[in-house]
Amino acid sequence: MEYKEEDFLQISGLQHFQFCRRQWALIHLEQQWAENLRTVEGEILHQRAHDASQRERRGDLLITRDMRVFSSILGISGCCDVVEFLKSETGISLPGLEEKYQPYPVEYKRGSPRTDNANHLQLCAQAMCLEEMLCCGIPEGALYYGEIRHREKVLFTDELRQEVKNAVEEMHQLYQRGYTPKVRPSKSCNACSLKELCLPKLMKKKSVGKYLREHLEELS
Repeated sequence: MEYKEEDFLQISGLQHFQFCRRQWALIHLEQQWAENLRTVEGEILHQRAHDASQRERRGDLLITRDMRVFSSILGISGCCDVVEFLKSETGISLPGLEEKYQPYPVEYKRGSPRTDNANHLQLCAQAMCLEEMLCCGIPEGALYYGEIRHREKVLFTDELRQEVKNAVEEMHQLYQRGYTPKVRPSKSCNACSLKELCLPKLMKKKSVGKYLREHLEELS
């Protein structure tokens, strides 16, 4: 099965989905968003990485920014912060160049390495899109963390690729249903920019329907 372009979901949504399915649905289904310090700092870092005018060549290395990618098989699209192309005899041919190059995606994050694998899933999804588009294999990439100014190498294992496929499939199912999952309060809620929209403490105590009924009764 292949997805049509109008059914593509955002690659960036994988990170939201892994962090919290309800957060993903509020953003990507209900089109709700709220800024906090983390999201603002992250946006500034991505604006720098996504400057498409900054294309560099450093010896055997080509660096491209804001490269648009997609996968008809997964039904996702988005852009890579940075894709490095390293000259390699086993690499792929690029238009206008005689040499062959090996793609290496790099995703920029504002903070430090996380305890979950949400960032790894997003980067792996980018690599899977590049593989489909360029007809090549990409065994690894890197996450650059602005807080520690350090790269973390990420291996695109069979297990990680399967996690991407499973997550994307579930995202498509929820999107087609138009379903927003119920809240599951956790410590992570305090760091969520949608905390005031999601109201995790309120939802933990009563359903939305019950809350609205009680509120309407108070006004009548």
